[in-house]
Amino acid sequence: MASTDTGHAGSGDWLVGNPTGWQLASALWIGSVGLLILGLQPVLLGALYTEGHVSGDELALVATAEMIAIAIGSAVVAMLLSAHNMRWKSAVLLLLLALANVWTAYAASANMLIAARALAGLAEGGLVAIATELIARSRRAERIGGYFVTMQTLAQCALALLLALYVIPAAGSAGGFIVLAVVCVVSLAVAFTVPGDYADLPKEENLANVLTVPSMTALLSVFCYFMFFGAVWAFLEPLGAQYGIDGRTVGLIVSASLAVQVLGAMTATAFEARIDYRLAIAAIGVVALVSSLVLASSPGLTTFWVAALAMGFILLFIVPYQIRLAITADETRTAVLLVPAAQLFGLAIGPIAASLLIDGKDFRPVPEFAAASAVASVALLGLFVLVSRRRRAVA
Repeated sequence: MASTDTGHAGSGDWLVGNPTGWQLASALWIGSVGLLILGLQPVLLGALYTEGHVSGDELALVATAEMIAIAIGSAVVAMLLSAHNMRWKSAVLLLLLALANVWTAYAASANMLIAARALAGLAEGGLVAIATELIARSRRAERIGGYFVTMQTLAQCALALLLALYVIPAAGSAGGFIVLAVVCVVSLAVAFTVPGDYADLPKEENLANVLTVPSMTALLSVFCYFMFFGAVWAFLEPLGAQYGIDGRTVGLIVSASLAVQVLGAMTATAFEARIDYRLAIAAIGVVALVSSLVLASSPGLTTFWVAALAMGFILLFIVPYQIRLAITADETRTAVLLVPAAQLFGLAIGPIAASLLIDGKDFRPVPEFAAASAVASVALLGLFVLVSRRRRAVA
């Protein structure tokens, strides 16, 4: 039996349980498989569009359906299911995701694609919860969270390069989704090395721990931040075209951004203990605001590059600090289990909300909306700090 059996009191770096380094790495990999699509959507969905499988509007529906399904899947598995039999749950979810990817490869209509990616999203969300459930049990959840985003982004970079250079030119989008299915099947070997059971966190009150002002403001701050990023990223290509930047150059910017995201994640992992989470989130919010305003001001190519890469760097740099924010809001660590759901809902809702502001072929309202989302994220952090201080004063 794994060393994180239910009921174990914690040892060293763990609040409860005591997983080995290999068990931790295995759980983080399982979660990373669930989030591979975040870095591959531009490549895979772009291929679906180019091949004529979906229109522009249908493409947005496919992407949004999957994002929302990932958020729902991660929340349901984390909040409603026990943290036992994790190896079998990992295996079942990997097989379900593999089948959904094969279904996507052979889907004959846009509706079938939407259904297939929604199913994939539910499985992907469950896989994310396999990792976040274990991260929540660490005394250094911020650092483990940094390892998690670094691992997933490195995997996204490697796979995006493989698909873009070799698989899709030879086998099209179908070949890309088959490769994803193969990754899921190969990862079954890893599924049976995660801890069999995770030791229980104090979750008796579950939603009661989340439905408090500190927890809600923390999660809403996370949601607004990712809404900022989701809005701009979804419309980066048409925004660039409006400023005379061709699609191939924007594609190169997206690829470079993935590499910069890895750098941001690694930097945050190295420095998370040295920077106060409130200062980090506020400073990143300012960078997000400035980057958005720059993209709304008809920038030249060099300025566009700088703004886009700055956004890529801060995207994952902020994650360990958002984990600390959620832990501070709820010491039972129930709220931290919902951080991935808040992030993914933000990524899904951002493009939809921003699209309502687009006037014809003028996409400048998109980064303006993103700027407002960044301000809202920092404002909610300020509200969280005020409420927390008042509660401590009353106590």
